[in-house]
Amino acid sequence: MRTLETLLSSRWILKSRDREAYYQMKEALASGEEKKFLMEKMGYQVLVNPYMIKVEKMPAIPENWMGILEFREPIEYMFFCIVLMFLEDKEAQEQFVLSELTEYVQSQYDQEQIDWTVYRYRRHMIKVMKYCVSCGILNVDDGSEEGFARDDASEVLYENTGASRYFMKNFTQDIMGYTTPKDFEREEWIDVNEDRGIVRRQRVYRKLLMSMGMYKSADTEEDFAYVRNYRNMIQSELTELFDCELQVHKSSAYLVLGEGCRLGRCFPEENTLSDIVLLVFQVIQEKVSAGRIQVPLDEQIRIPKEAFRGMVDECKERFGHGLNKTYREMTFAEFYREVSAYMQELALIEEAYDEVKIKPVAGKILGKYPDDFLKNGGRDEQ
Repeated sequence: MRTLETLLSSRWILKSRDREAYYQMKEALASGEEKKFLMEKMGYQVLVNPYMIKVEKMPAIPENWMGILEFREPIEYMFFCIVLMFLEDKEAQEQFVLSELTEYVQSQYDQEQIDWTVYRYRRHMIKVMKYCVSCGILNVDDGSEEGFARDDASEVLYENTGASRYFMKNFTQDIMGYTTPKDFEREEWIDVNEDRGIVRRQRVYRKLLMSMGMYKSADTEEDFAYVRNYRNMIQSELTELFDCELQVHKSSAYLVLGEGCRLGRCFPEENTLSDIVLLVFQVIQEKVSAGRIQVPLDEQIRIPKEAFRGMVDECKERFGHGLNKTYREMTFAEFYREVSAYMQELALIEEAYDEVKIKPVAGKILGKYPDDFLKNGGRDEQ
């Protein structure tokens, strides 16, 4: 059970970083059951070599939270891709200094002229280098990125671990002409016979295991029908592998994890933002019950952005005294920005120019303070 949870939750298991976990995963995969599930039910290839173990994961559909969350701007993704290009010519355990890399980035980046004396560019580069170290692509042998933050002439000595060549997924087709996420989705199924239902099955398992929820729409009607028709089979198979329960509703389906399951990121998380969102869900459900918000047939509520902002503001007004000092002292604008960004990141809402679409999960769970807590005005947390 833990083998699949670890493999699906991690980018990879590096032998150099966690030798014990590497050998545990390798031994568990030798039985073939976990690898069979990943390949047949999800369409994922499992890479095992003397350096690492990795599952080549692809989503059923791309979502906000699937990016590199440490990166906030496109230039950081571009810098990262150039770093991967730079490392293609480096051997494992080969060392290099930061100035060698920054010169290469400067020569390869053609969107604008990079001037490392400008702090903004150094800040983006530092974020990329810290990510490379944290995920195991690089080791720092001497120095610190903080020195580069203060002075563009500051050096850091890095060691290439060799993992960078496995970071990108191996594609079976030439992707140079791809311009949209849909192109990559089509490439994923090129060699699969769709008439046998393999594609649909793998899409369904990916959605259930790798997304916050599965929703019925014109585009997903066949996939949702598959869940309804094979609900007991899917439930039985998944509960043998994970501590979970499959819950299917009129227009949505969720994999609800047990307390002992560690299948990646889930909601609610153990942080204040999750608590706030649960309280926002309470406000939404109250307005639905009072008839002030109408729920359409697809159960995806669409309201003006200002109306949604009003509900978040109401949440802060009613329950803010129970939050920690950081959120209690935020302005309404700051509070809304934090909460709405978090909800978009987890695909709990979709925000357009003047409209917010609230996902059906908002009607499934909520958070409430005890009555006596509200009566007493809450605790004054510091």
